[in-house]
Amino acid sequence: MLEHGAAIVLLLFALVLGTAFGAGLFEARIEFPRWLARTAAGPRWDAEAARRSDTGRRFWAYVTTGPLTLLTAISLFVAGRRRDAVSHWWLAAAVVVAAERLFTFTFFIPTMVRLQSATDPTALHVVATARRWGHLNRVRLLMVLGAWLLALRALSLTGRRCAALWMPRGRRRR
Repeated sequence: MLEHGAAIVLLLFALVLGTAFGAGLFEARIEFPRWLARTAAGPRWDAEAARRSDTGRRFWAYVTTGPLTLLTAISLFVAGRRRDAVSHWWLAAAVVVAAERLFTFTFFIPTMVRLQSATDPTALHVVATARRWGHLNRVRLLMVLGAWLLALRALSLTGRRCAALWMPRGRRRR
């Protein structure tokens, strides 16, 4: 059985992962096509549209850059010290997210910063970099989805413990 604090961390971890996955899908399907537009002359990177959206500072910083990174570090620590069925699934999710966070901080953030400051929207290297960012973003989304499913499995193994966290006191079962 998970202690109350560990159960809260696992629940928050799963919630933030779900939010990150949904928002990542939105960015990949709605925002990114605005940034890398298909024109009659060929693909064109719209740095101005990417700067206007600025999803990194307007959204991701508050969902993944800070909170998910912190919850991942705490999850690695807590799940790594436990030896039960919940912790195996939880630790697997945390390891996948740790790899995704490393990928994000070493490739995605620096690359998007460079793309947002690109001055020639049709330059082959700019378009190629934007395409690579888009393709690798799909890999990152799959990592987040996998981690989310692992975290949900861990959460499902906690039984009533996590459910009791949000049930009114009078309705809790022991």
